Amino acid sequence: MVMNTRYDVPGPQDEHSSRFLPFMLVLFVGSGCAALIYEIVWFQVLQLVIGSSAVSLAVLLGTFMGGMCAGSLLLTKFVSPKRHPLDVVARLEGLIGVCGAALIVLIPLVSRLYTAVDGGGQSSVILRAIVCALLLLPPTVLMGATLPAMSRYVQASPRGVSWLGFFYGGNIAGAVLGCMTAGFYLLPGFDLSTAALVAVAINLIVAALGFALSKRAPYTALTPDIPNDVAPANRVPRSVYLAIALSGLTALGAEVVWTRLLSLMFGATTYAFSIILGVFLAGLGIGSVVGASLSRESKQPRAMLGWTQFLLALATAWGAFMIARELPWWPLDERLAPGPWFVFQVDLARALFAVLPGAVLWGASFPLALAAASEGASADAGQTVGRVYGANTLGAIAGSLITGLVLIPWIGTKGAEQVFIVVSAVSGVVVMLPLLRRPAIAASTCALAVAALFFASQVSAVPVGLIAWGRSLSWQGTPHALTWGEGMNASIAVTEEAGGYRNFHVSGKVEASTEPQDMRLQRLLGHLSALMHDNPKAVLVVGFGAGVTAGAISIHPTVKRMVICEMEPLIPKIVSQYFSGANHGVAKSRKVSVVYDDARHYVLTTREKFDVITSDPIHPWVKGSAALYTQEYFEHVKAHLNPGGVVTQWVPLYESTPDVVRSELATFFSVFPNGTVWRNDNSNGNGYDVVLVGRLDDEPAIKPIDVDAWQSRITQPEYAEVKASLAEVGYGSVFDMLRSYSGRGSELAPWLEGAEINRDRNLRLQYLAGLGYNENRGTEIRNEMLTYRTFPADLFAGSPASLALLTQQIMGQ
Repeated sequence: MVMNTRYDVPGPQDEHSSRFLPFMLVLFVGSGCAALIYEIVWFQVLQLVIGSSAVSLAVLLGTFMGGMCAGSLLLTKFVSPKRHPLDVVARLEGLIGVCGAALIVLIPLVSRLYTAVDGGGQSSVILRAIVCALLLLPPTVLMGATLPAMSRYVQASPRGVSWLGFFYGGNIAGAVLGCMTAGFYLLPGFDLSTAALVAVAINLIVAALGFALSKRAPYTALTPDIPNDVAPANRVPRSVYLAIALSGLTALGAEVVWTRLLSLMFGATTYAFSIILGVFLAGLGIGSVVGASLSRESKQPRAMLGWTQFLLALATAWGAFMIARELPWWPLDERLAPGPWFVFQVDLARALFAVLPGAVLWGASFPLALAAASEGASADAGQTVGRVYGANTLGAIAGSLITGLVLIPWIGTKGAEQVFIVVSAVSGVVVMLPLLRRPAIAASTCALAVAALFFASQVSAVPVGLIAWGRSLSWQGTPHALTWGEGMNASIAVTEEAGGYRNFHVSGKVEASTEPQDMRLQRLLGHLSALMHDNPKAVLVVGFGAGVTAGAISIHPTVKRMVICEMEPLIPKIVSQYFSGANHGVAKSRKVSVVYDDARHYVLTTREKFDVITSDPIHPWVKGSAALYTQEYFEHVKAHLNPGGVVTQWVPLYESTPDVVRSELATFFSVFPNGTVWRNDNSNGNGYDVVLVGRLDDEPAIKPIDVDAWQSRITQPEYAEVKASLAEVGYGSVFDMLRSYSGRGSELAPWLEGAEINRDRNLRLQYLAGLGYNENRGTEIRNEMLTYRTFPADLFAGSPASLALLTQQIMGQ
């Protein structure tokens, strides 16, 4: 078969094949649905293993899309065109299903091997790449081969080429269905294995239907034996391949930028990411159908592709304008919403405004590129489709990696958007070069290129208030920013309020501050962790924040070494300077070693053990953070404690619900059954947050806290700085700190009955928390817990006078 839009070379099966094309479209819908479910499941599972840092995500995405690219290019080299395309597609889908089922078993096995081998350092990235390649390349290569395989069946005419665009659109429509089903139904309601098995079932159904169709749909292998007077020159349209590669680069690059910025507005929940991805995929699907229709009628698909690239430059500028200048100021207060689904509708509307125009044009680019590349293409249509698909995928890989690892840290999201506008214009010029002999086209091309440059120069940076307040910007107002920046993993800001209090913001929310309730919590978390251990020497701190917790621990005289895990380098290097008075200059302490990696990955792979491990992670509703609240994570933490070791965990009561907090406590107590709860109220006496404490010495019998020994310790001269640090936040004695005792696992068992245990295989917490992050029920949750509290005579020891005083302070509150 020779695909050429200037003339048609009829194939033997053309007369009967068109009636089967709608059924083939259904196959591609199912294939796309399964592929997106797999992608979401595999990414979530592998992030638990190799971490969720920018480097880890780059390795994951690069491997996934690299496999798709390889499959699109290798199909025509290893599969003969004599094979029935539907039979080939059916076999590919069946093998994808087999791989999907196998990975349910293989990923846990490989993860155990990986964690046993990886000890961090330079080799860690290589090992992550090897793990991803071993697991993801087989199924993704098969996925990438399906479209080139099917392309061998269609008629080599504009109508036939347009069907390839419809197939691509159907595949994306299935992807939208898979994205929404996985994000809003399968994963919130079931677990990762169940979701993967649903995808396996879809693959097997598609394979069975494909085999059945192959028996009914006629196909005769076409040969390149075409008369010389009609054979094309077999030119390789390199400019089309380059243009579609650049289109892929801008598409994935813009998706990375816009997802990051929109998640500031929506709150970075797993639901917000599903909405943004769903809108982007829906736009691609709509655009591919439009592009396929245009390619059927157009005699100049190359020109259509060129105009589309110029329109993309304008659409990218439009998205940048909406996100920076309009959407953040919509007068919305999500706290007043009747429920999360109302908020999701508003988020959907905002995503449609910003993302959809560009996504439609990126979707239209693919079928138009197919049509343009088919002019003078080789006899094997699959080869042409594979090259176009491969070029587009290679560009997408480059766009996602360069944007996340280079452009955003280097020139910020504003600079990245400007680059995408210019690159889209360059892509348009590249496509139009052969047509510039025509004066009208040359003039319009120049005008559009100049317009693109103008719009690129007008792109605005997102307001610093969006980085600081996120979804609260419209009612919080513009803050007084001391500094702000956009790093590889997060956007950060430090602001100062009128009263002199400073706030540290990460990705649209306050992560730490010098306000009284936050300072008290951070010091409580630090000093309680150190005092719970008789002689803490080695400490692991999860999350740098403003450094106040780490700083509190660092001044304890027995501490000799402290490791702090932080994913975003801007935080210890820049943010810590603005809180040096509160954090005891911890960033410059000789005791401290900062590891820039995902904390879970570090705990999984380090050979070191610690006396104290304290964790102050971001809220559990933030996508990915629930991995630091799972039963398996706490078990790994427990395994990395020295004898007598202590683990502490921060749990917020605000921006949460009773079910979320119950899940967090039940999960922690499932590993540390004798763990205790210590509360921190805000300045108005309302419930704010709590600290969970687990000790190895409490198993099986509880080791009492010697109140007098604690008080004696902080009055020693070498603890003078510790005593002063406690006094600064209202803890004049250890009694003031110990009075915050609010219960323990055995007491809270009736309240925690039936609570969801957050496990690696379901990460149920991020879905629960994502539905309740607009609520503020901290006092209600605290009061529910306190109804179960008693004075535990076996938990505290000391003189009768000390115990009487402590009893009065705890129970008389």
